[in-house]
Amino acid sequence: MSATRRQILARTGASVAGIAFTGALSELFAGTAAARGGHAGYGPLVPDPAGLLDLPKGFRYKVLSREGGPLGSEGRVPSNPDGMGAFRGPRGRVLLVRNHENSHSGRAPVPTIGGLTYDPGARGGCTVIELDARNNVLGERVGVAGTAVNCAGGPTPWNTWLTCEENESKAGTNGYTKDHGFIFEVDPVDPRRTGAVPLTAMGRFQHEAIAVDPYSGIVYETEDAFQQPFGLFYRFLPDKPLGGTGSLRAGGELEAMRVPGVPDLSAIQETGAVFEGIEWVPVPDPQARETPIRIQDFGRAGITHAQKLEGCYWGGRSVYFVSSFARASQGSAADHYGQVWKYEPHRRRLTLVVVFGPSTDLQLPGESPDNICLAPSGGLMVCEDGDGGQHVYGLTKHGEVYPMARNAQNIGTPEAPEWGEFAGVTFSPDGGTMYVNCYSPGTTFAVTGPWR
Repeated sequence: MSATRRQILARTGASVAGIAFTGALSELFAGTAAARGGHAGYGPLVPDPAGLLDLPKGFRYKVLSREGGPLGSEGRVPSNPDGMGAFRGPRGRVLLVRNHENSHSGRAPVPTIGGLTYDPGARGGCTVIELDARNNVLGERVGVAGTAVNCAGGPTPWNTWLTCEENESKAGTNGYTKDHGFIFEVDPVDPRRTGAVPLTAMGRFQHEAIAVDPYSGIVYETEDAFQQPFGLFYRFLPDKPLGGTGSLRAGGELEAMRVPGVPDLSAIQETGAVFEGIEWVPVPDPQARETPIRIQDFGRAGITHAQKLEGCYWGGRSVYFVSSFARASQGSAADHYGQVWKYEPHRRRLTLVVVFGPSTDLQLPGESPDNICLAPSGGLMVCEDGDGGQHVYGLTKHGEVYPMARNAQNIGTPEAPEWGEFAGVTFSPDGGTMYVNCYSPGTTFAVTGPWR
């Protein structure tokens, strides 16, 4: 990103005081324990003597996997771990499906495995970590390989993982032999059941995350476009909704959201702003054969764009999606430091429920919310993606923010320290363990302790 909140405050000498979240935080926790109450954290973070992960007193971590370590008999653990989901496995086990956001020049590629590789010229994909009930690693293997820039994704109601390519390169560019920009399904129990088959009907664009409506089977998708024109918010209407593993291959219709009178969501600054009669417009060419979807002709009324559309999740009877930031200097209608939007399908209504920053303490979240997950103990966990120290923060329904983890791995120098972002925060099926990735150096942690 260009000018971040910390850089702006440093240049202007602006004072900082407290946390600046506006909006109805209780909206974010619909259908969770936090809708009935919340607690504001577990105390200050305690420096880790090992220099890996700082946690509150009483919590502990286990390193499950490190970039470059052994990946069973298949090679080495790939770099750039990103989005992640935790699934219940056989015999009380937990299966972690972990994206690797490797481009054509990624440091450590996902090993190419027969039957699980889409494009041998691509270095991204997913790996699966199998754990016992005590978070001991029983095995680690490839889930899908030969995909590009696997950023986020999301779980399905039938317990598979949809991994998203945040890339729309075509065959013949960057060493790729096939077109990219697709979603792939990964069965954590048996990846060979799903193979390496692109779900082409779900569109070819710079995918970020997905959320499945468990009532209708409609899949919502975010697009993280880096430059103008910015991304769109999509829905996919499958021909075989809620049909189980492989059903999304049956095809369906891809549509993009139009908010009447709002060409750019960043122009909306007031939390609680409500838009009725949301429209869904069929995508002219979901395969983007000649033109990226976001600049295709959607008719005279146009389509609604937003910068940095990232996190997406389902709660209650609504889908929530995140715009990490918007910068007028980069072409957005206005600046903001993060928005969370709520769409209610049964009412065709869109609401801006939360705006982040910028008047926040430099050590607390106020810019660029990225990966987000609902915590079974109540509340929300947010991976901050900005400058300076990198944290996982908890957020209660009352707007109370507390630090949950801090990356202690300095990838800079003692004079100019740097810390890699967190990604892929998720919880075990029983709610007793928080799993999270450190993007660089690639590390996957299991965090346990006195969760409420």
